[in-house]
Amino acid sequence: MHTIDHIYINGQFITPHGTELFDLVNPTTGQLDGQVRLGDVEDTRRAIAAAKAAFPAFSRSTKAQRGAMLQRLHDAVLARADDAADALIEEYGGPRNSSVGRSRYTANMFLDVKKVMDDHEFVKTVNKSKVVLEPVGVVGIITPWNSSAWFIANKVATAIAAGCTVVVKPSELSARQNQVLLEAIHAAELPPGVVNVVNGRGDVVGAELSVHPDINKISFTGSTPVGKQIARLGVDTMKRVTLELGGKSANVILDDADFVKAIPNAVAACYMNNGQACIAGSRLLVPAHRLEEVKQLARMAAEAIVVGDPHDAAVALGPIVTQKQFERVQHYIAVGIEEGAELVTGGLGKPDGLEAGYFVKPTVFAGVTPSMTIAKDEIFGPVLSIMTYETEEEAIAIANDTPYGLQAYVSSTDLARANRVADQLLAGRVHINGIHDDLIAPFGGFKQSGIGREFGPYGLEAYLEPKAILGEAAQYR
Repeated sequence: MHTIDHIYINGQFITPHGTELFDLVNPTTGQLDGQVRLGDVEDTRRAIAAAKAAFPAFSRSTKAQRGAMLQRLHDAVLARADDAADALIEEYGGPRNSSVGRSRYTANMFLDVKKVMDDHEFVKTVNKSKVVLEPVGVVGIITPWNSSAWFIANKVATAIAAGCTVVVKPSELSARQNQVLLEAIHAAELPPGVVNVVNGRGDVVGAELSVHPDINKISFTGSTPVGKQIARLGVDTMKRVTLELGGKSANVILDDADFVKAIPNAVAACYMNNGQACIAGSRLLVPAHRLEEVKQLARMAAEAIVVGDPHDAAVALGPIVTQKQFERVQHYIAVGIEEGAELVTGGLGKPDGLEAGYFVKPTVFAGVTPSMTIAKDEIFGPVLSIMTYETEEEAIAIANDTPYGLQAYVSSTDLARANRVADQLLAGRVHINGIHDDLIAPFGGFKQSGIGREFGPYGLEAYLEPKAILGEAAQYR
């Protein structure tokens, strides 16, 4: 049993004022594995006060000072990468191979942000004026359970690079992962009050961050409905917001693609992170005349995926995070069947021998139409919907026929054609022929997939306010 009974304020681990205990359940076994004590409004206000008190001095720190902090954070987080991976496996059900890689990747984010900061001009000349980019102030950071430490690391690193102080409200479902990261942050010896962390519920800690006048910006990653609520709550105090929200990403396979490679890649793009990813390519768009071939390839790829105990290095798909999320995925599979989609493989229930945990059968539907529920809603599980098109123009229209616009994928052996299609897709990121990695390129969504961008110089700019100094100021740069 793991007990987490403290929060982090002003450089110290302290017992929260809040008394509610939240159960931590191992999704692989379905058994209670620990408890976390949740903070309340008073804890949140104490954390905000610490961040506000630390801001004046920290906002005047130099690039070199902040760069040294980011280097120390990298070193400290990397030193705990194995512990972080163990927490991911136990608490979240992340397969071992991806958990180890993700934990090391989390550490590297601090160096990525350091490079962006080092290359960024914080003082510029625009026409005849000097423009100074100043830190926005105290930032409230709210992160989801599906990649908790990874999101916290990126947001905290970017805030530090900008000269902002932060209050983090991580998901209470990720308490063990968060604890390992927090201990590493403490080991990096940042100035007190620069980073503060309050475990707690979204409707308590998150709501207070969203309305408190001393929070100048909110950076939130999570569902679209919650993001809308945060924006509503924050408007009275004119909070700056970065919202990275839900998705229903289309994966467009053009008729000249290498289907033997593209279809297994498409299944992997849907099932990443146990299917619990806002960027998952859950809508697979294929030429109608090649549907039977696609169904066969998708079935083979899905059925080849090893589902099971994430401790096993051979396992690629672990459990869904909670019983509630498991039931949500089961609901959507049932709705897909009821609405007439063809079940290619998978379906309702748990895989044989995995009845104890929250395991879902890798599921593929064909014959899915744009009006079906599984084609429209974000399922957040390993459920792939195959849709067909007759022309390239129709494929683009179907891909864009969604309120979301976070990510998209295109496969073609003709790169000029693939780029032409990518240019027409309404998404913040478009991947051509695979799943690619670039944490310097901007990340965020069109339409109801969010507001603003994270990563790289675009992400850093979101934590800065431009001040124009007119007159003779430019010459004193």
